[in-house]
Amino acid sequence: MLDVRFPAGPPVTVDHLIDEVMAGSPLSVGDERIRDFLVAVGRRLARPALARRRPELGALGFFLRPDELLRTIDALRGDHVRMPRGLAFHLPPAEVETVFVYAWALSALMGNRNVVRLSPRAGPVAATVVGTLQEALDGADPVVAATQRIICYDRSPFITAALSSACDLRVSWGGDRAAHQVRRHPLAPHARELTFPDRSSFAVVRAPAWLEAPQATRTAVAEGLVNDSYWFDQAACSSPRAVFWVGPREGCDAARADFAACLARAVKRRGWAVDAAAAVRARVAACADAFPPAAGVAAPRRWLGTGTFTHARLGSLAELVPLVGRRDQTMTHFGFAREELMELAHVLAGRGVERMVPFGEALSFHRVWDGRGVAAEFTRLVTVFA
Repeated sequence: MLDVRFPAGPPVTVDHLIDEVMAGSPLSVGDERIRDFLVAVGRRLARPALARRRPELGALGFFLRPDELLRTIDALRGDHVRMPRGLAFHLPPAEVETVFVYAWALSALMGNRNVVRLSPRAGPVAATVVGTLQEALDGADPVVAATQRIICYDRSPFITAALSSACDLRVSWGGDRAAHQVRRHPLAPHARELTFPDRSSFAVVRAPAWLEAPQATRTAVAEGLVNDSYWFDQAACSSPRAVFWVGPREGCDAARADFAACLARAVKRRGWAVDAAAAVRARVAACADAFPPAAGVAAPRRWLGTGTFTHARLGSLAELVPLVGRRDQTMTHFGFAREELMELAHVLAGRGVERMVPFGEALSFHRVWDGRGVAAEFTRLVTVFA
């Protein structure tokens, strides 16, 4: 039996769940009924009292504002007719509790029926989101409740297999291991899979620009890094885990010291606390990373958590190129002109880094993610010639 979290209801069998969702009336890409519901959810999440307490929910509410949803729809216009894929089955990670809403919202906006599997390990943020969805359902068109489901079940090969065989698109987050585990369950021949594998991210700072920046700017950048890193304990794929300093050695050392002081003040203002056991674990892992000969250059980017960053110095931005790998996703930056970043993107030539964003924007979800137009992935094209 499945625990149905949204719309709230009694436990059901997986076959009954599939029959219920597929029986709902048809939806279209940009369906106004779904759009109105998403806007209502976004407004609730953006309420000042909630957004101050849970800034990641405020960011989600901002993503669901009416103008952004319309831009997402307009970006898909072309010579072909966009149609929903059908039934989408989502398997989000437990560690980043809001990521399922972004993917589900885009899929629903594209007119799909959706089943989202919420992990039993999901925490209070996910519970708040589900509660907000339930609140917004009161004024929504009945088609929302008929076509959208959020369920919870422990690891059950039978349930995952049943939903996988029934869906038209499977969306799997959580890294390489999760993707391999889910792929044990075959899809229908026509179905597609959208996976989000293991990724790592880093930051790049031009040391002279940091030292020359006004104190207010340095404070704002440090606040941005706190947002980028501490919301999900650096577990988000786009949270930076290494900082590359570009410039002369003395300047990099001075900039790094000042940067650390600014970051410490920002963390203190936010009231972030580090669990003692997690701090010890991170220190041990950091010591281990310090031993390989390449550590001072390559700056290991594996997850350590608790605001732990590895650092490395580069003489120029071009020296970053051989250090970038296919798993590198987001590069947060400070002190570089757009032309320099564009040149770097061309030189990298797809070997890694799909996002270059200022500090504070690492976790800002966009309809283009991991180098793919996510909204477009939730649709299929129909060619009509007359």
